Amino acid sequence: MNRTVALILLLLTAYVAVGQTNVTIKGTMENGASKHVELYGYEDMLTMKEVLLSSADADTAGTFSLACYANYPRLVYVQVECYTQSFYVEPGRTYEVYLPEFDWDVNEKRNIYLAPEALPLEFLNLPQNELNLNILHFENVADSFMTAHWEHFDPKYRPSVRLFNEMVKELNAKVPPAAGEAFFERYREYTLAEMRLAMRFASRKKMIAKYVLDKPIHYHDENYMRLFLSLFEYSVSRGTKKIAQERLVSWVGHGQLGTLLDSLGLDPQLQNEQVRELVALQALKEAYYDRNYDREAVRAMVEMLGSASKFAEHRQLAQNLSASMKRQERGAEAPRMVLPDVEHRMVSLDSLRGQWVYLSFVRVGDPHCLKELETMAHFRDTVYAQNPDVKFVTVVCDREFQKMYHLLRNSKRGHRYNWLWLHFDGNYRLLEHYGVTSYPTFVLINPQGELHYTVTPPPASGILLRGAPWEKRPQSKDDGGQAFGR
Repeated sequence: MNRTVALILLLLTAYVAVGQTNVTIKGTMENGASKHVELYGYEDMLTMKEVLLSSADADTAGTFSLACYANYPRLVYVQVECYTQSFYVEPGRTYEVYLPEFDWDVNEKRNIYLAPEALPLEFLNLPQNELNLNILHFENVADSFMTAHWEHFDPKYRPSVRLFNEMVKELNAKVPPAAGEAFFERYREYTLAEMRLAMRFASRKKMIAKYVLDKPIHYHDENYMRLFLSLFEYSVSRGTKKIAQERLVSWVGHGQLGTLLDSLGLDPQLQNEQVRELVALQALKEAYYDRNYDREAVRAMVEMLGSASKFAEHRQLAQNLSASMKRQERGAEAPRMVLPDVEHRMVSLDSLRGQWVYLSFVRVGDPHCLKELETMAHFRDTVYAQNPDVKFVTVVCDREFQKMYHLLRNSKRGHRYNWLWLHFDGNYRLLEHYGVTSYPTFVLINPQGELHYTVTPPPASGILLRGAPWEKRPQSKDDGGQAFGR
């Protein structure tokens, strides 16, 4: 009866929390008038699933307000277009942030996924011992020390444990553990532990004994989970001392979850059922990207583990992990979009259902994009004549709509690109959903509106000449890349 009452109280607490906010972020952007601002957090650290916590449109003065709910300090990040800045929020706090004048065209000058550009958010009116200030002070002291003695921390050589201990002493003197509250103390402890592990100053076995065995798993603490995942990274999926990878591949392929978990339990470090299941989920995530495993079997095993687990956290993790895998598989539903064409008419991708859509994301001034577009223009009539159910669609990702208009209406070669052209209309989230991190990027969508490849070959690969799926479907159940020599 007591357990039933406790469960009811827990559900009521969760119900009351829905829709509530206890964290407010008020901001001003110097040159961000009318821009859309979003606040995201991670649902878990295993899948890094992003959750939209709040969003708002800045007014004409560039001011905005975001709000979310937190029952513990958590990591969040503000995103404007494709630029972000992360920080920690604590329950019950109001944060004032300021963004000085910012060059929003940086992403058109370089690939920000290779050379990121963070939003230079500045905090205003924070108390002296605020969590983010403590963390910033800690990181600045550590970075300064490591930069001054870089040759003793360079991973190409043998890092110096003596210098590392000197750095810890300096941190204790300049940023004492008592400077912050419990969360900050855990942050410094787990961060230093992760550094010791990376520099091999302590063995995994000793670190696991100290931070994992006979200890609770802090699923809500991003820093603890990052350390946990580092401790067990590739410790199972590539095989263990007692279990060859071939046996793991066989168990996963045949759906033998019980055999897998029981065998992992023979390791003294994995005898705890809760730890063993979490490590198994991490190993399955790694296995999904390992060519030795069958992807569909891995995802099936994840779902099986989630259904069988008695731990609520693991059931949710398995659900998130399976969903993230589905989004990357061949046959996943293509993200929907409604974008303007060159005449500003809104066009929905759903209107092309029943046809093969060869979708290209380009920048009109990029020479690599122009070469691929010329190849598409050369073969367009031939492809269309052979199969009227094939449609070329190009999404222009330049900030200015006029660049697309000028190319198609005013340039000498515009008439050659006689297929559907759309403008991305500032929808950076759409580009993220399609995995567009460089230009050009190509995506093939089948008549059912599903992604046909995990990685679609560009025109230069010969896809428009040979092995085109609308002419002859690949025999492999994999992503079809083998048909193009991958």
